Amino acid sequence: MEALILNYWWVVVALMCAILNKYILRFFFGMVVVPEDRLGLVTKKFVLYGPGKELPDGRIIAIKGEAGFQGKTLAPGLYFGMWFWQYAVTMEEFTVIPEGMIGLIMAKDGAEIPTGNILGHKVECDNFQDAVTFLQSGGQRGRQTSYITSGSYRINTLLFQVSVTDMVRIQESMVGIVTALDGLPIDRDQIAGKLIEGHNNFQDFDEFIKKGGNRGLQPQVVLAGSYNLNPWAIQLEQIPMTEIAIGYVGVVISYIGNDGNDLTGADFKHGNIVAKGSKGVWVEPLGPGKYPINKYVMKVEPVPTTNLVLNWAAARSEAHNLDKNLSTITVRSKDGFPFNLDVAQIIHVPTTEAPKVIARFGNMVNLVSQVLEPTIGNYFRNSAQDSDVIAFLSTRKERQESAKEHIRKVLDEYNVNAVDTLIGDIVPPESLMKTLTDRKIAEEQKVTYNTQKQAQETRQGMEKETAIADMQKDMVKAQQSVEIAERTASATVKKSEGDAAGVKLAVGAEAEATKMRAHAEAEATKARAHADSEAIKLRASAEAEMISLTGSAEAGKILAVGKSTAEAYELAVKALGGENFTRYKITEELSKGRVKLIPDVLIGSSGPNGASAMDGLLGIKLMELMDPDGRRDVLPVADLAEAKP
Repeated sequence: MEALILNYWWVVVALMCAILNKYILRFFFGMVVVPEDRLGLVTKKFVLYGPGKELPDGRIIAIKGEAGFQGKTLAPGLYFGMWFWQYAVTMEEFTVIPEGMIGLIMAKDGAEIPTGNILGHKVECDNFQDAVTFLQSGGQRGRQTSYITSGSYRINTLLFQVSVTDMVRIQESMVGIVTALDGLPIDRDQIAGKLIEGHNNFQDFDEFIKKGGNRGLQPQVVLAGSYNLNPWAIQLEQIPMTEIAIGYVGVVISYIGNDGNDLTGADFKHGNIVAKGSKGVWVEPLGPGKYPINKYVMKVEPVPTTNLVLNWAAARSEAHNLDKNLSTITVRSKDGFPFNLDVAQIIHVPTTEAPKVIARFGNMVNLVSQVLEPTIGNYFRNSAQDSDVIAFLSTRKERQESAKEHIRKVLDEYNVNAVDTLIGDIVPPESLMKTLTDRKIAEEQKVTYNTQKQAQETRQGMEKETAIADMQKDMVKAQQSVEIAERTASATVKKSEGDAAGVKLAVGAEAEATKMRAHAEAEATKARAHADSEAIKLRASAEAEMISLTGSAEAGKILAVGKSTAEAYELAVKALGGENFTRYKITEELSKGRVKLIPDVLIGSSGPNGASAMDGLLGIKLMELMDPDGRRDVLPVADLAEAKP
């Protein structure tokens, strides 16, 4: 082992020289080597002579060769004269800012930040890589307005502290609301700072400060994208963009700007409407679309420009929800009955009138609650008090038209068009509803009965016409019969003209009766469709006339017969004599009556008067027993003798 060391001693010496070379060179030549990925931070331990051997009060970084932390750094390379007893050199890695991030700088040394400011102003110092220039140019200690973007930097960490933070990303359909943390105070009558241009969306905050930007809420917004914003200078809030749907306009109410001139004139006394950019309600509304509106400095009130339906109904509400607080109207009639009433009101707000509506009411909800709800509710309550429930129901159409006209006039005063007023469901008391239902049923039954009556009358008329048509045959036959009867009567009259006056009258009466009967029958056939009573009347008249004529004829006949009989009697009396003619007529009449003049049995007696009478009675009794039916006449002889003349 010892022999091995003796043979290779020179190798050991070479290794020792290589190891100690750095220290030897540093000791004899003050040589310092800074690697290519490092930065040399220098600390001067002392100064042998000269007036600037100590740092000024309040300073920690030396820029003029004073003892202490040096502002100048050593870039990668070879340096001499950096004696180890006078200088301490610390190797520091480069400051690396990753992609998508920024580096915030806080200076540990520099001038004082002016009172009222919180950030140091920008100094051209090669992105804080030249610390000496930063301090010589008036760089201020503390947080800086400037920042460094992604990359590698030779930052003197003895002077600057670097904090890495993310870039700001604003998503699509979003808008960034900016609040500046430094700058001039906001004017007393404003809630946001002035609009400043030329600062690249607040990425050059130092430029914003130079142009007089105010701290606090900013009127300008930041749109979608990625931004290098210093969070020590800017606070950002992301909100959705303001969207105005189709069928709406957006009335802008600005809380910032100068007081503009009122554009409505003296007639409009409910607020000022100003030009765009002034404080107040803008005269030009925004159309449908998306807008990057700062909700803290202005408000966009949506106003529907299509027909808007509002329902006074407990179970119905439209999508706009403006009628969500409206309910069914309860009214009281003249007769003291309460009932419920559903009403729908259709309104339209013209685009040009939308700013006036908002200036007057503030929003559409107030328009509904302050105007429409009391106007419509009170109108129908007042209207219901003038009539009873049934009358209100029966005059629904007229009341709807009256309400439409009344509400139209009222809304015209508020720059709103009333399109239509519709009365919906009416719910009267149940008892009255039953009455109304019964009345309606009765009316419908009446209509049904009238219809049936008309049908029956039509059917009767049809049957009447049918009967008349059916009777045409009988009428023709009757007419022919009348003609035949007339001709027959005429022939009979002519035939009997030579007969006696009585026969002539009888034949004429019969012919006339036949004629009248035929005529009466024809008339009765015609009048049967009209009324049976007329036929009976005509028939009775005809029969009466026939009887009269027949009686006259019979009387004439009897008269003629009587005259002829009298003449015959007169001739017989002259021929037979009056007494004989009388006996003849008595005998004739007795024969006609079958009166027996001579009895079939004669009972006589020749004894004394008493015996003769008794025998006669016994004989009569015997004959009665023999002839119980009395077919034979029995007379006593004595009676017969008396009967003889």
